Amino acid sequence: MTPPTHFKLNTGALIPAVGLGTWKSEPGAVAKAVAYALKDGYRHIDAALIYGNESEVGQGIRDSGVPREEIFITSKLWNTDHPNVKEGLQKTLEALDTDYLDLYLIHWPVRLVPNQTSALLPVNPDGTRSVDRSWDQNETWLQMEEIYRSGKSKAIGVANWSVPYLEELRKKWTVVPAVNQVELHPFLPQHELREFCDKLGILLEAYSPLGSTGAPIMSDPDIQQIAEKNGVSAATILISYHVNKGVVVLPKSVTEKRISSNKEVISLSKEDLAALDGLAARGKAKRLNTPLWGFDLGFADWYGPAKLQ
Repeated sequence: MTPPTHFKLNTGALIPAVGLGTWKSEPGAVAKAVAYALKDGYRHIDAALIYGNESEVGQGIRDSGVPREEIFITSKLWNTDHPNVKEGLQKTLEALDTDYLDLYLIHWPVRLVPNQTSALLPVNPDGTRSVDRSWDQNETWLQMEEIYRSGKSKAIGVANWSVPYLEELRKKWTVVPAVNQVELHPFLPQHELREFCDKLGILLEAYSPLGSTGAPIMSDPDIQQIAEKNGVSAATILISYHVNKGVVVLPKSVTEKRISSNKEVISLSKEDLAALDGLAARGKAKRLNTPLWGFDLGFADWYGPAKLQ
């Protein structure tokens, strides 16, 4: 079977299965990368305020000549804007030069309190992050639901949310998150989270599908073997892994050749998918992006048994 090109959100909208990630994309290169990707056939761009490049992303969208209505644009509410979701969204809309988003996510289930040290990544006198541990994430989500009802974002969701945090949110939500964007790859398959989200109709999105900076997962001999068997690159295997499992994947690059090759997806056999799914259990489990919030976010692979603090 040919891999799907789109998935359906719980809103009924279609989201392209492969999107261009813009995290850590170098200043000066982002606009060109976005414009090239859209001209090359991409129709899904993943952005965030904290990436510090949304104005360049907006420039790339304009430079591409592709009509706004043909592009699925995602952005994310940053931690310091949890009490003021409308203000956070407005900053992003102005930077991207658009009237609406197709998807808006709560970037982390963590509120940071701005102070004189930083507006976005504030720290306490002892150097720890300035976290408001008393903040109720349900308050943020209620504001997200208002954004959804206003039409300023056609869908809303979360990013980096574990099962315990979703369970807490579930007690009060009236709009089920459309998406949960998390680190996801064969070394971090997150089977429990996937099963939980599937039951609730929450689509998973995979960031750092190649292992983030330096693409460390691509050199794994088991993944290389599957790539050789299929006659493709390790990157194609890692990207195809997600699409074959019904997950949106967000590879990032500013290199034209890689941008083009990253959108190529092949069908994988059940045996190949099972082999990839089993790598973590065989001793290769590894999280490659660890936050600096200083407390447990409910992911068992970080701190042992998942719990909330």
